Amino acid sequence: MAGRQKSPESLDARILAALRRRGRGCVVVPSDFLDLGNRRAIDVALHRLVRAGSIRRLARGVYDYPKEHPQLGPLLPPPEAVASAIAGRDRVRLQPAGAYAANTLGLTEQVPAKVVFLTDGPSRTVIVGGTTIQLRRTTPRNMEPSGRLSGLLIQAFRELGRDHVTPERRAHLKRTLPAAERRKLLDDLRLAPTWMHPILRELAAART
Repeated sequence: MAGRQKSPESLDARILAALRRRGRGCVVVPSDFLDLGNRRAIDVALHRLVRAGSIRRLARGVYDYPKEHPQLGPLLPPPEAVASAIAGRDRVRLQPAGAYAANTLGLTEQVPAKVVFLTDGPSRTVIVGGTTIQLRRTTPRNMEPSGRLSGLLIQAFRELGRDHVTPERRAHLKRTLPAAERRKLLDDLRLAPTWMHPILRELAAART
């Protein structure tokens, strides 16, 4: 005797249970739930959950289980969470770049309206709230240090420019970045422009 098919309500409940395990604020794509059903069924279930107000559609094929603020209501997820969900779906790597990289390191207080991530996957743009999140395809050399402190620093320094990586900003990095991580910068020196080499060596050698 053939087994009974699961009801739509059962699939919705299983997706919601998976979201609760991830926690409020998580960003997901349909392929995150393929262990629960086929792609078409997942798409339809997510659409139902959006209509019910249980989850939110951020962009085509991108959803979140939003955190709730007592006064402000549902909060938007950070750009990196959105980009990471897309990267996980497409099986590509990300490297924060531009003003976002500098802001992440605390080198500037500027909160960019456009958040740029370099990627080894296809270029794409997603708008979430008032923020444009751009995945920009780049060279293998730029992606080689992705996921490491060196990649973030190289992109932040490129954004600031040589004359603006000041002693004050270098002192800030020495205070805020773990010494163990800074020592690893020398491993990726060859990936940085020549003008950054003395700065990266200084950061790697600092004891504070």
